[in-house]
Amino acid sequence: MSLESESPESTVTELSRELGAAIADLPAYQTFAEAKEAVEQSEEAQEKIQDFEQFREEFMLARQTGEATQEDLRELQSKQEALHDIPVMSEFLQAQNELELRLQEINEEISEPLVIDFGEKAGGCCED
Repeated sequence: MSLESESPESTVTELSRELGAAIADLPAYQTFAEAKEAVEQSEEAQEKIQDFEQFREEFMLARQTGEATQEDLRELQSKQEALHDIPVMSEFLQAQNELELRLQEINEEISEPLVIDFGEKAGGCCED
């Protein structure tokens, strides 16, 4: 199928699909996907994630009502550190960071010929 005979919209759609497939083939994405699977399969990681998420929700509610303490914050940070210290979680976070950096580079390459950086959050019109 020739991209020259297609409308600009269908060309962009097709190129987007090809870009998504190409990104899925990147070593950084493959490493991320494998690390994510390892975290999902790790009972230890899943237990610590659940523990952290539950405590974080409780902390956020306490903070909204003004009942959160510095000790609660320290405990939340401690639970997060314990979660991040699990080898599979540490590897996942590293892989996620590397993928995010690669996706940012791709975003910059896509945005270069455009007037706007679509990877940035819209903060209003016409800001410098």
